[in-house]
Amino acid sequence: MTYLQKIIDDVKQKNPNEPEFHQAIEEILTSIEPVLKSNPQIVKAKVVERLVEPERQIMFRVPWVDASGELQINRGFRVQLNSAIGPYKGGLRFHPSVNLSVVKFLAFEQTFKNALTGLSIGGAKGGSDFNPKGKSDLEIMSFCQSFMTELYRHIGQHIDIPAGDLGVGEREIGYLYGQYKRISNSFEAGTLTGKGLSYGGSLARKEATGFGLLYFVNEMLKNHGHSIVGKKVVISGSGNVALYSCKKAIELGATVIAMSDSNGYVYDKNGIDFDTIHRIKEIERKRISEYVNFYPEAEYVENKRIWDLQCDIALPCAMQNDIDLKTAETLISNGCIAVGEGANMPTTNEAINLLISKNILLAPAKAANAGGVATSALEMAQNSSRMSWTFEKVDNILKDIMKNIYDESSKAANEYGQPGNYVMGANIAGFTKVANAMIAFGAV
Repeated sequence: MTYLQKIIDDVKQKNPNEPEFHQAIEEILTSIEPVLKSNPQIVKAKVVERLVEPERQIMFRVPWVDASGELQINRGFRVQLNSAIGPYKGGLRFHPSVNLSVVKFLAFEQTFKNALTGLSIGGAKGGSDFNPKGKSDLEIMSFCQSFMTELYRHIGQHIDIPAGDLGVGEREIGYLYGQYKRISNSFEAGTLTGKGLSYGGSLARKEATGFGLLYFVNEMLKNHGHSIVGKKVVISGSGNVALYSCKKAIELGATVIAMSDSNGYVYDKNGIDFDTIHRIKEIERKRISEYVNFYPEAEYVENKRIWDLQCDIALPCAMQNDIDLKTAETLISNGCIAVGEGANMPTTNEAINLLISKNILLAPAKAANAGGVATSALEMAQNSSRMSWTFEKVDNILKDIMKNIYDESSKAANEYGQPGNYVMGANIAGFTKVANAMIAFGAV
């Protein structure tokens, strides 16, 4: 049994019934073997063994009162995985699927994603199995205040800086920060990111993950002799990441032909109109099926896979494991040339291996969707200086960060004999930075 396989097996034994965490561990650890061979000090310092064990795992009860006056109980989580290169940083996810395994996988991925940005931020993630869908503003406020009543004692602008994720947007961040401010008796704007512009938020933060995804994908395409102009794009999801991926793809000259939500997908052969989809999903908070009321020539398809559609570029921006082996085979047979991961771990390990073996360009999540956390760090910088930057300034810095992430991932892949394998390249580049910091600190 190899050294890394023993660690993987130990993780599975110590953390039973946590498939998402196991998957994340396997995906990264199977990429870094050549680094360990050429850097024996990493093995000697037991960096990998330390990395797979979170520095801190917090799980707590969240009681709140619903609109009918009935007490409800949810479970809250915060996993502070690694702080070797900076304070913990990572989003909060409110969704029924949230459990300890999901939060640990997200925190593990976040650690390397944050390292790739080149900024001084460690890795964490948190959330709750609370479902904000269908809840009133008062119910969401009640939940958020209860959630923060426990979480506040574990965070701070120099300790752990949460942000939004699935189910947590500017509304939720406002309620969370309001409670933090009330309890802590201080205005520490840098304690949460994704805030509203009136109290320390950053321009371009809302757009950053989707924009960053397209900056990375566009750079990848250019370096392999392709142009994004005229390409047909399919996007799973219609949340924040999906919406602004759509916007930037259109701006760069592509045609987005389909988007989805949990009920089905809308297909428009003439190209999705961003303003309409934005109005439906972000402003009116309605189902994506409403799109055909504005564009009758479009088609709404219920309970079928969006990935059966022919496309040049696939952008999974919904949930983990959206693209499995069968889906990858479909994408390949339909002539897809590139996959850009907007969601966290949206492609199974088997599908990743198949796509790479067939020379499909794959932009991995920890590199391609790092624009959101990078811009969160820029929000922290603005909070520290009591300054607000223009949209153009933030966007230009974001663009440079995403190009640097692409360059670092490409460089690492080339260095270890896997040119074009951005999954391996991103894993190695992120891991190396964290490992060097951990070695520098000694046995802590």
